[in-house]
Amino acid sequence: MTTAKIRQMKASGEKIAMLTSYDYTLTSLIDDAVDMILVGDSASNVVCGNSYTLPITVDEMIFLARGVVRGAKHALVVVDMPFGSYQVSEEDAVRNAIRIIKESGAEAVKIEGGEEILPAIQHIIQAGIPVCGHLGLTPQSVNQFGGYGLRAKEEAEAEKLLHDAQLLDQAGCFCIVLEKIPAALAARVAQSVHCPVIGIGAGSATDGQVLVLHDMLGMNEGFKPKFLRHFAHLAQDIRQAAAAYSQAVKDSSFPNQEESY
Repeated sequence: MTTAKIRQMKASGEKIAMLTSYDYTLTSLIDDAVDMILVGDSASNVVCGNSYTLPITVDEMIFLARGVVRGAKHALVVVDMPFGSYQVSEEDAVRNAIRIIKESGAEAVKIEGGEEILPAIQHIIQAGIPVCGHLGLTPQSVNQFGGYGLRAKEEAEAEKLLHDAQLLDQAGCFCIVLEKIPAALAARVAQSVHCPVIGIGAGSATDGQVLVLHDMLGMNEGFKPKFLRHFAHLAQDIRQAAAAYSQAVKDSSFPNQEESY
C-alpha cells in the first residue's frame, strides 16, 4: 500500500480501513485486513499506562514503530509525531520527522493541528515525507480544550475546521483524520478536499475509519465512547486464559508428560 493508492481509493469510492498498532505480533495479525496502520501516540495510554498522550517521546515512538514496520507487509505505516516534536520550530519538526522515518522505516507521519502548524507540515512535505493531518479533537491539545468532548459544535469552530482541512489538503497532506466532530461537518469536509478523510467518531460519510486496536478488540473494558464498537471481547478471554494457566501451574497439571523433555 502506498500514499498514491490511498488517494486512489477515495477517487474510486473504496472505503479505507485503518487501525492503530504498537508491536510486531499484533501488526502481523491485522496487516492483511487493513489498508493503513497508525502507530499512534495513543500508545502513551494503552501501552505505557498514562492518562493522556502528552508524555510519550520521539524515541519511544520510533522504538514501537520499528516493530510495527517489521510486521506490516501490506499496510501503509503512519507514525504519530508526539507532543513537543513539531511545535517548537519548523526546523525541529523536519528533523524529528526525518528521524522517525529513517529510524523506524515507516512511510508517513501524522501531525495534529491546522493553520497554526501549517509551516511545519509544509516543510516536512517539502523534505519528501508524506503527512497525514489530524483535526477536530486533537488529544495533544487536551489541556487547552479542557477535556475530550465533541469538537466543532459551534459554527465558528466548524468553519475554522473546514478552512484548516482545505489548507492541509492544499499543502499536500495525503489524508486527514477527523476525530470526534459532528457527522454532518465531517461529510462537508470530505466533499471539500481532494485527499481522503479518515474518521473516528465523525460519522460514516468519511472516506474511511480508524480505531485504536485495543479498544476495537475489547481489551480496554473501562473505555466505551459512543463511536466505539467492540468487534471482539478479548479482555474476558485473556483473564480466563491467565486464570486457567495459573490453576494448571498450581495443581501441577502443566506441564504434563507430553510437554516435558
